[in-house]
Amino acid sequence: MNHKPSAVLFDLDGTLIDTAPDFIRCLNQLRQTRSLDPLPPEFIRQSVSDGARAMVRIGFGIEQHQPGYAELRAEFLDLYEIGVAVETTLFDGMDEILLSLEARQIPWGIVTNKPVRFAAPLIQALGLGKRCSTLICPDHVANTKPDPEALFLACNETQATPETAIYVGDHKRDIDAGRNAGMKTIAVRYGYIEQPETVDSWQADHIADTVNDLAKLLQ
Repeated sequence: MNHKPSAVLFDLDGTLIDTAPDFIRCLNQLRQTRSLDPLPPEFIRQSVSDGARAMVRIGFGIEQHQPGYAELRAEFLDLYEIGVAVETTLFDGMDEILLSLEARQIPWGIVTNKPVRFAAPLIQALGLGKRCSTLICPDHVANTKPDPEALFLACNETQATPETAIYVGDHKRDIDAGRNAGMKTIAVRYGYIEQPETVDSWQADHIADTVNDLAKLLQ
């Protein structure tokens, strides 16, 4: 990046933190209550960014409109709420990125489609609560990503200008939201992406294959 950004905003799951282990654990725990064998971790991992709906779909083959969906989703979310930070960690190398931003006095924040019920206790458990300049969840806006409303709110809370801020994400909706807000965007291919080759078509300003690549882009 040629200029110091006014803020760097991150998606949460699959971008800033690796929440997959707790999703995997909770889904297989729920399957166990139905006498079903555990699913392979990598099979679950690639769908984590799509949240509970995807977990119920791949775990039980049930869609939203089908009988039993609401019960399974509620049970999954209850299990996840109890153990939201059992195995979840920052991606390796991510803390160094955050420390670098802080040292350069660049505010960083989180804009996620994860409800505040899970996101707020999670970032507290990881020791990020006081470091994070803003946490914007679906609860805080009328329109979620790819609508830019959440990103505009985050920029307002960090006193950043969208045109000079950066949004980092691992899903097409993240990049669409950033583009819709007029921000620079970085797509990360290390996240929970079923078809990593599709990232090339998202029209992000930059692509980071690894956390190390992301660190170089944010220098």
